[in-house]
Amino acid sequence: MFYNLFDPYYWILIVPSILLALWAQMMVSSNFKKYSAVYNRRGYTGADAARMILDSNGLYHIRIEQIPGSLTDHYDPKAEVIRLSDSVYGSATVAAVGVAAHEAGHAVQHAVGYGPIKIRTAIIPVTRIGSQLSIPLLLLGFLFQYQPLILAGILFYATAALFQLVTLPVEFNASSRALKVLEQSEMLEAQELTGARKVLSAAAMTYVAALLTALAQLLRLILIFGGRRRDD
Repeated sequence: MFYNLFDPYYWILIVPSILLALWAQMMVSSNFKKYSAVYNRRGYTGADAARMILDSNGLYHIRIEQIPGSLTDHYDPKAEVIRLSDSVYGSATVAAVGVAAHEAGHAVQHAVGYGPIKIRTAIIPVTRIGSQLSIPLLLLGFLFQYQPLILAGILFYATAALFQLVTLPVEFNASSRALKVLEQSEMLEAQELTGARKVLSAAAMTYVAALLTALAQLLRLILIFGGRRRDD
């Protein structure tokens, strides 16, 4: 941690990406809070919206469950269940409908075999191993001055950036599907749809920030250890 204070790459690459991530998270919280106070005129809850989207795509078998927390919403493809948070499941707000529709969009992606989500699912085991092994390999490679270990550590860390890269089209597409259905089905009126779009756009920025953070850290590792190799 103290080493970061004297690392110029940390200040040039990592700090800006951290600030962007913090800003994106603040925008999510702000927009979700704002539109959680705006009730949609047709009275649809998050659970209603998700159910309607699932049924319109023939996904009657997918369950919808309520879970504790805020913004803990997700789709579990293995269990075939959409889990909606307390602030979304039974809430008839613009934010709740938008978030629930987004999660239903993920279920539709799996059902139709959307390419990027299949790739993301396939590389999850590799990225988990890579995230666990990358730093130990880099430290061992640096300690023993063994370049193949350093290279392996960098390549393993690159899988984290790859995962974030593949995640972007998955999340943007789920939001696009959600907004299209909400508009076509007239679950939300025009002004309400604008609010839902703001909530989902803010959420999408968190994934952009995550990708930039991963790329910044990857570049930092390459510059640090690549520079050491040239110096040696």
